Amino acid sequence: MSRLWKIVLLVVAVLVVVFVGLRMAGGGKDKPSGEAAASGERGGPQADAGPVPVTVIEAQRQDVPVYASALGTVSAMNTVTVSPQIGGQLMSLNFREGQEVKKGDVLAVIDPRSAQASYDEASAAKRQNQAQLATARSNYQRSSAPEYAQYVAKTDLDTQRNQVAQFESAVAANEASMRAAQVQLQYTKVTAPITGVAGIRAVDAGNVVSAGTALVTLTQVHPIHVVFNLPERQLGDVRTAQQAGAVQIAALDRTDAHVISGDGTLDVVDNLISSDSGTFRARALFDNQANVLWPGQFVNVRLQLRTIGGGIVIPTQAVMRGPDGEYVYVVQADNTVKMQTVRSGVEVGDSHVQVTEGLKGGERVVSEGQFRLKPGAKVNALKPGETPAAPTEAELKAAQQQNGGGRRGGGPR
Repeated sequence: MSRLWKIVLLVVAVLVVVFVGLRMAGGGKDKPSGEAAASGERGGPQADAGPVPVTVIEAQRQDVPVYASALGTVSAMNTVTVSPQIGGQLMSLNFREGQEVKKGDVLAVIDPRSAQASYDEASAAKRQNQAQLATARSNYQRSSAPEYAQYVAKTDLDTQRNQVAQFESAVAANEASMRAAQVQLQYTKVTAPITGVAGIRAVDAGNVVSAGTALVTLTQVHPIHVVFNLPERQLGDVRTAQQAGAVQIAALDRTDAHVISGDGTLDVVDNLISSDSGTFRARALFDNQANVLWPGQFVNVRLQLRTIGGGIVIPTQAVMRGPDGEYVYVVQADNTVKMQTVRSGVEVGDSHVQVTEGLKGGERVVSEGQFRLKPGAKVNALKPGETPAAPTEAELKAAQQQNGGGRRGGGPR
């Protein structure tokens, strides 16, 4: 009896397994029809959304300047620390801090009385020796006259001649002392050795200063230098530009948004390349008449190396990058797009780039909206800043009919 029950249970188990298998097979077959129904309720296969609105710009052909850029430091063409060459009491300071002084202007006056006394002493000694020289010459001339020569011993005549020479030397020494005293007297007036801007003074009037005491520093600000470093790979381009003529240089602020001064030229290229940084140093000269550049200031330097004639220029955002390199979407005559491989060159301003390969002047490229495109897609070409027109009622009704026609229920779910 137990054996019969075992057979019955086995048959029931087999039937259950078969039933479950059939149900599962039936559910798998029903699923596509369910998806089809759901798809039908959503409107069937995805309807064509129409042309994709994109911004299109023609590739322009224009002359493209090629620049090299670097961070530069403004340095004065000349910087001089003004010091007196003699000591004494500082009587006055004749400049204002921050004032631009001219070469030769009197900046300070030192008490001149000591130097004036030395000059007067040398002048008096000269007059005394000149008087003695006049007497000696008269005696010598009288003694050497023919009518007196027979009465004067040769020894006395030689003595008189030597006295003339002695007093002539004394007068010459007095003149030298006068010139030295006059130089010292001139040193009591401290003059500006260059034209420049006076800094903050180091001493006050009334102090006793010695020779070499720093009074003030003068800095020449026009013309002015800007020193910068460039990578050694650009040395050939810079030297070539130098040989072609004056290399124009502009100084910009640290954000490159504003040109501080555009009247600079390349002055000199250093004679060595740094083995540590792989760069070479160069110096630009700016007229700086408006004093817009100041010593110690940091600026961005942009020098024009050459000009590419007739370069192809497009907006920077039009260039896409993929696994195979750079490409753009070119709009064809039938308003479909194709993917065109390009190679970009130098930057043109802040928003454009020059294309060296892959484009021709006048070709239309997509500059905005290309992320929704694929090759062969139809587009609605718009100008920069233009927006697509709103759909008309007829277009909306046609779209609704197209979407509603695919529903099996004919109405909302």
